Amino acid sequence: MIAPLILLLLAPHSQPAQAQGRQAQAEPQAQTPGGRAGRGGAALAADVDETPVVTHHSVQASGKTLNYTATVAQMPLKTASGDTEAHIFYVAYTLDGSADLGKRPLTFCFNGGPGSASVWVHMGAMGPRSPKLLPDGNMPPPPYQMIDNQNTWLDTTDLVFIDPVGTGYSRAKTAEVAQRMNGVQGDLQSVGEFIRMYLVRNDREISPLFLAGESYGTFRAAGLAGYLINRGIAFNGVALISTTLNLETIWSNGNDLVYELQLPTFAADAWYHKKVAADLQKKDLKTFLKEVEAFTTGEYTQALAKGDDLPATERKAVTEKLVRYLGLESRYIDESQMRFDVAHFTRELLRDRHQTIGRLDGRLTGPSSLNTGESSEYDPSSTLTSPPFTAVFTNYVRGELGYKTDMYYYVSGGTMPWDWGVQNGFAETTTLLRNAFVRNPYMKVMVAASYYDLATPYYAVEYTFNHMGLHPDMHKNITWNFYQAGHMMYIDSDSRAKLKHDMAEFIAGALPKGGQQ
Repeated sequence: MIAPLILLLLAPHSQPAQAQGRQAQAEPQAQTPGGRAGRGGAALAADVDETPVVTHHSVQASGKTLNYTATVAQMPLKTASGDTEAHIFYVAYTLDGSADLGKRPLTFCFNGGPGSASVWVHMGAMGPRSPKLLPDGNMPPPPYQMIDNQNTWLDTTDLVFIDPVGTGYSRAKTAEVAQRMNGVQGDLQSVGEFIRMYLVRNDREISPLFLAGESYGTFRAAGLAGYLINRGIAFNGVALISTTLNLETIWSNGNDLVYELQLPTFAADAWYHKKVAADLQKKDLKTFLKEVEAFTTGEYTQALAKGDDLPATERKAVTEKLVRYLGLESRYIDESQMRFDVAHFTRELLRDRHQTIGRLDGRLTGPSSLNTGESSEYDPSSTLTSPPFTAVFTNYVRGELGYKTDMYYYVSGGTMPWDWGVQNGFAETTTLLRNAFVRNPYMKVMVAASYYDLATPYYAVEYTFNHMGLHPDMHKNITWNFYQAGHMMYIDSDSRAKLKHDMAEFIAGALPKGGQQ
């Protein structure tokens, strides 16, 4: 996500910084080997070698040996006149021994930001190799190690990891091209063209096709499903991991909707840290959240809607329930008008312990700098995961995969200010996803949501799908899976295994009968 400021996952310069799915770090804007910085901080291309680097490997996963071919390359994006205007860097894995590639599923994968490379889903969830993390996803002590990913998706589907223009090693030729591609429409067009080119160049046009995006990558995946169906490319399935499709549901603090949709995740984080009322703490998480959800859509929504007309007795009753569900002081809730955003909640929940909880993953904590601060100074769930992923990936690409370059790898932050294509409103790709459902009645969608994710709260995702105007038959094509983890649920060992299992079942259910080899 963009900084000054994710997934989602996420944030425009005109929107609050805390809305991003993955927080960006400050990136170098001076001359860098193999590339240059353009106006507005865009990462631009110098000379790019388009020769693919192909290597062969094996990995131990799910109790068996998988032999596979890895291809690392730069895909040129050309103008109508044939001039190259940008390159998209990608890593592709194909399982060896497939007799008929036309029956072998192929999944295009990416992260979000906007402005995030695909390193997170690549090394954390889907690819054959991963950094070694602690079981809950926390950062281990350096130096970092790389291990076989026991839960790679490669036994189920071939994989292509895409770094959109301005991320990773992907570069535009000019600042003008970068500006056009660094926006909702330009991103869909450039990534959509990459997918078309990959299918044509690799004779995969008739393979079962899937998309898997995380955070803003779900916003992109939904858009691509609608954009590419009009260009003759239909997907069997779309996996939405830590989802946001309508940014109003996570950014619009000018009305009460966001406060309502965030509340169940606030409560989940409070339950995890044992801050809720003692009788509620004894309940399992799902049972507890059902009670909170009922309160959210009932008393809490009605109370916020009344504003200053809320009677004192009703205000007191709602405040007392918020104390039970969130573990915050009654005074703090009252003075906040029963409304608090993510930055304030992540700082306030464990104030008595001098700790801040993560926005991407509320289970993870870090020390608070100043106990007098009103909002969190940083996101420990982001800062704790970045070093092992960054170090391991760059070493892996140069070493095991043999791709040598001196270009700077933009894990995040290589894009110019993002063009959301809207004024005085909020961008959305729900319309494109609905159009994809209409034009492709066979398309399936899997939603993977986490209870401890404040970047893309699970209740906001449910709200979005319940307000898209989908036909009942379309709802039958949607699969919901929930995880007791954070935004990047796959850094948690148990959730990574569950995600692999859920995705394998999803792909099997989305294939024509006898479609997988």
